[in-house]
Amino acid sequence: MPTSVSPATSDEIATHVANRIGFIELERPKALNALSTTMIRAIHAALDQWREDPEVLAVVVRSRHARAFCAGGDIRFMYEAAQRGDQPARDTFFGEEYRLNHAIFTYPKPYIALMNGIVMGGGMGISQGAHRTGGLRVVTQSTQMAMPETRIGLFPDVGAGWFLARTPGAIGRYLAVTGATIGAADALYAGLADAYIDDEALPALIDTLCREPFESDADVLACIERETRAFQVAPRPEESALAKARTLIDRHFAQPDVARILASLERERECGDDAAEWAEQTIAVLRERSPLSMGVSLEVVTRAEGSMADVLRTDLDLTRSSFLLGDTVEGIRARIIDKDNAPRWRFARIEDVKPADVEKMFESPWPANEHPLRDLRDLRG
Repeated sequence: MPTSVSPATSDEIATHVANRIGFIELERPKALNALSTTMIRAIHAALDQWREDPEVLAVVVRSRHARAFCAGGDIRFMYEAAQRGDQPARDTFFGEEYRLNHAIFTYPKPYIALMNGIVMGGGMGISQGAHRTGGLRVVTQSTQMAMPETRIGLFPDVGAGWFLARTPGAIGRYLAVTGATIGAADALYAGLADAYIDDEALPALIDTLCREPFESDADVLACIERETRAFQVAPRPEESALAKARTLIDRHFAQPDVARILASLERERECGDDAAEWAEQTIAVLRERSPLSMGVSLEVVTRAEGSMADVLRTDLDLTRSSFLLGDTVEGIRARIIDKDNAPRWRFARIEDVKPADVEKMFESPWPANEHPLRDLRDLRG
């Protein structure tokens, strides 16, 4: 079938149309496909180009590289901008990233994300919206999915709070606060993925998409669903680690704030039964995360009942406060730059964070009529 290449093609990303499908291929393997501003702009340009094109029935985003679909945003770039005091560079990056997340969420054609390997942070932002387009989020046995931001003093951004808020029970609250990494079966159980395929079958799937005749977007989706039905995830979603921990997650992470989650876990630990070990491990995770960003992250999910546009506006507000008032610069220094893993958080203990401290983080630096994302609207129902 004829292939046309988009002007958005660069060293970090390739976009082209083949067999009436728009392909977006992430090509920054040394950085695990972490998103740069160039990549964000190239993806958005391709989506805009194909939006009204009748010869493009659907969009597929993928990585050619086994290790990662996309490991997030360019954290090192954000840290360097903070060190320079370059607020506009950071606002531009996050603002353009969130516009892209919203464009995917509201895209009028099926958007299909093939989510092999690491799918974290910004990788969730360019994949989760597929579900709202009538498209598919396809995971593999190598999928490692997470919003691990509390580890660096940030919060689950890129609109992920919207999806986490709609997971069963308290799973979204648990994933947001702990930053836990989950696999394919967990993702399917949590409603953060739609289909499964073996990694080894991805090349054959792409080949089929490039040669099978399609008359409509429904034909493209039917093809992918047919191909993925041939594979069975192991363990089954209802037997995944997340499913097995569901009762404990709901019991503890439904608590209204992180201090009470911690107290609930500590009571569980003292009982000395089978759940005590899980509680002990979870307490250890919470004790090493940023207390302030855990409080913010829990509130992000709590507040994400409205529109995606509202969630993304809040995300942009929070990037400002997280870098200026929160723990993000210190977290990136300790985990990514110096790698001493000894962050000096603004609050030493979870119990020291007060509701007013969390609330202050949500104050927008912009009047509503001047917000950089004020024009975003969720057009889909």
